[in-house]
Amino acid sequence: MVAAGGGEGVNPIIPNIWDMGLVLLGFAILLFIVVKFIVPMFEKTFAERTEAIEGGIAKAEQAQAEATAALEEYKQQLLDARTEANRIREEARAEGSQILADLKAKAATESARITEQAHAAIAAERQAAVVSLRTEVGSLATTLAGRIVGESLDDDARSARVVDRFLADLEDHSAASNTEGAKQ
Repeated sequence: MVAAGGGEGVNPIIPNIWDMGLVLLGFAILLFIVVKFIVPMFEKTFAERTEAIEGGIAKAEQAQAEATAALEEYKQQLLDARTEANRIREEARAEGSQILADLKAKAATESARITEQAHAAIAAERQAAVVSLRTEVGSLATTLAGRIVGESLDDDARSARVVDRFLADLEDHSAASNTEGAKQ
């Protein structure tokens, strides 16, 4: 057995009761301070962060929804603009075709009018040339006939008859040569 006097009876593995009590009291005080002051601050910080994260997520979801709505609105506006542009382009083509058709019709009418005026002017000039030639040929024929016959044909009635007879013979001769030329 162990003797009581020399400290040999103290087991080093089993701690002293007073030391254990003091350590337990310090642990309890530290536990009380942690539970009473530190844990609520952590919980408050965690709650704030959780709230900030959830608020951020909500804001992000709201921003995503707004962006999606804006994108859809943009797509609709783009589609409307393209539709409107196509409609305006088709109206412009139709209007251009109508204007072109109107201009062609006016040009054809104007061309026909100018052609008709030209034909009328040509006919009038031809008639004037025929009258002028008849007068000139008549005076030449009268002068020539007067020289051939040897007498003056200054009488207007007589000279007009001679000229008319000469021109009629000339026209008959011209018509006869044209029909023979056409037969060949």
